[in-house]
Amino acid sequence: MDATLAEILASAWALLVRAAADPRHPGRIVQLATAGRDGAPRLRSVVLRGVDPVARVLCLHTDRRSAKVAEIAAEPRVALLAWDPRARMQLRLAGAAAVLTDGPVWRTAWEATPIGSRADYAQADPPGTLAAVPPGEPTHPQPMQNFAVILLTIDRLDWLRLAPGAHRRAGFAWESGAVQGSWLVP
Repeated sequence: MDATLAEILASAWALLVRAAADPRHPGRIVQLATAGRDGAPRLRSVVLRGVDPVARVLCLHTDRRSAKVAEIAAEPRVALLAWDPRARMQLRLAGAAAVLTDGPVWRTAWEATPIGSRADYAQADPPGTLAAVPPGEPTHPQPMQNFAVILLTIDRLDWLRLAPGAHRRAGFAWESGAVQGSWLVP
């Protein structure tokens, strides 16, 4: 029996919540797409850190010196792809991103970041900097200064379940706070 559109939307949000909460969940690593400064698409894997289904907000962490931060500042519309191989479910999400580099949400996120992960923000040079040799131990004296939170407010969600002989697809869009769901041809 097919699920209703409401059940599908609830299952999509539940998958994202589980993925953000469980470091071993296969859907925790998602792909974030931005528009590069030259207009070309840029795609990278990021870690899903938090999900608020009611507010339709996803939380990611990054180095504030990364290219994606400048790209989001220039064009806040982004897309995100999540895939759960166990559920054979793909989620394509789109919305507007905001980068936080201070404030209570940023501070809470930093304080929740494990000590070992904080070293990711301690490289002396920005991510993507050319290096003659592999970078050594992180040396930035205050890695917190390089930490940023990306909050992505979702306005479109495309759900696809791959099942042999019975693929199903649905799309959801929010306008003025209300959601509209539709079946789509897979």
